[in-house]
Amino acid sequence: MLFRILSKEMSMTAKRLPAVLLLFITAAFLLLGFAPKADRFTWFMENVPVILGVPVLIYTHRNFPLTNLLYVLLALHGLVLMIGGHWTYAEVPAGHWVKDWLHLARNPYDRLGHLFQGFAPVLLFREVLFRKGVLKAGSWSVVVLLLMVLGLSAAYELLEWQTAVWTGSSADAFLGTQGDPWDTQWDMACALIGACLSLATLAAPQDRHMAGAWPHRMP
Repeated sequence: MLFRILSKEMSMTAKRLPAVLLLFITAAFLLLGFAPKADRFTWFMENVPVILGVPVLIYTHRNFPLTNLLYVLLALHGLVLMIGGHWTYAEVPAGHWVKDWLHLARNPYDRLGHLFQGFAPVLLFREVLFRKGVLKAGSWSVVVLLLMVLGLSAAYELLEWQTAVWTGSSADAFLGTQGDPWDTQWDMACALIGACLSLATLAAPQDRHMAGAWPHRMP
């Protein structure tokens, strides 16, 4: 009896988790966006993935819900983006603490942001493509997923470049190169490292989540 009650309670909690995460992200968005330390243009550009992504996740939740594991990772990714948008990546206080602690030449928070650019999206690509039957588990799926992450990272770098071309010096904070001529290459490398770490550590848990939620839909 106790086991049944606990199982039912855990199931209800799992069903409520996406709504709880939505409330959390909404509160963080309002708090960090109310009076950002960065200029409003930089804040907006850094938050575009959140502004566009959250409505899409809400719209697709009824007909194509994602695993709670993925919702948690996407919420964390959104928080990283919002923090970077509030201060700009080069001025996030926690990054300055790490910079001073490790005697680095630059604020490393930007690297964290690009690690998450690979860490969370690669599992989003994986879940959607696996459940749609486009990909199946195997070495080729890993190659395809990593190439998709690199494509996403390259597209973001192209967006940064075009934004700088269109707006001039007002895009300096958005670019966040901090004087590093290899910043673009580092950004893409960090996204690739994040994707590799994600697949190595979370692919199996993601499979269990998907099999538990949709046992008859998995390829």
